[in-house]
Amino acid sequence: MKKPLTKDTPPEKTADVEADPSRHVGEAEAESNFLDHTLRPSRWDEYIGQKNIKENLRILLDAAKERNHPPEHILFYGPPGLGKTTLAHLIAKETGAQIKVTSGPAIEKVGDLAAILTNLSPGDILFIDEIHRLNRTIEEVLYPAMESGALDIIIGKGPSARTIQLELPAFTLIAATTRVALLSSPLRSRFSGGIFRLEFYTEAEIKEIIHRSSKILKVTIEGSAAEEIAKRSRFTPRTANYFLKRCRDFAQIKKMDLTRENVKEALTLLGIDERGLSPSDRNILHTIANKFNGGPVGLGTLAASLSEEEATLEEFNEPYLLQIGFLERTPRGRTVTAAGYSHLSISMPAHLQEKLL
Repeated sequence: MKKPLTKDTPPEKTADVEADPSRHVGEAEAESNFLDHTLRPSRWDEYIGQKNIKENLRILLDAAKERNHPPEHILFYGPPGLGKTTLAHLIAKETGAQIKVTSGPAIEKVGDLAAILTNLSPGDILFIDEIHRLNRTIEEVLYPAMESGALDIIIGKGPSARTIQLELPAFTLIAATTRVALLSSPLRSRFSGGIFRLEFYTEAEIKEIIHRSSKILKVTIEGSAAEEIAKRSRFTPRTANYFLKRCRDFAQIKKMDLTRENVKEALTLLGIDERGLSPSDRNILHTIANKFNGGPVGLGTLAASLSEEEATLEEFNEPYLLQIGFLERTPRGRTVTAAGYSHLSISMPAHLQEKLL
């Protein structure tokens, strides 16, 4: 009888599979479906950037190894695409631990969390992405689990209700969030291993990542072409890899090499300008500049005007526009800066020019 396959157990190679000619087609499809996973660094020396965080993590992990104890709980935060999930997987590989992955929205009930925690083995790593979206009731169950390795469960309702305490194996919780302010103070305080903010990357670091990814993708890319992608990548590895893949597709269909001119043409086709702004980014700047005379305009009003969700503007568009100095966030609302007007090739209103004098 064949051994059943589970999510955590890789399938064994058997003679009938090896003899199946369609196996190689399946492997190609798997590589295509999990391309982002393939581009993810699998060793510390492959992880580019975030030097300060890597140094601190090395000390934390080495000290935990010497004590023969799982590392303490860790929280990563920062804009999306900077490598929070990658760091969690690298920690698991470094410690030789098994990693269980879930997310805040996926844990809907206390029972969901209880099922995850009670199925952990000693030394396992539990990675919770988007932990800021955990329900407060579930958060409170997580406190004793993180602090004392115990799970308190209430059975029954009303006067007959009783609490039972389950002992949990020693584990490490690694959490990631793009909105650390939404985490309650008691939850934040329980990440005794450290709370680390991931910073945007430099163009040089992004260029290094592009060259590494191009080797994995078996793409020959000129240095100037890599520079062009790096310039427009919003200082984010995930965006850089996305642009590289789309430029590769463009060059493949056009039967061309990946040169600077081809990269420019491919990214222009995607609507990405020379500073990495997407059509939605430019639309935000144009709306504030033209409809609201440069601002200030409140987030709610701006979102309604663009028929967009506030969270999308605040989490996806604004961080980069603020980073490059095209947008300013004031107590009264958002305003377009002089640099933003210059990029749009629009004259700055007189009332904003006066503020600069």
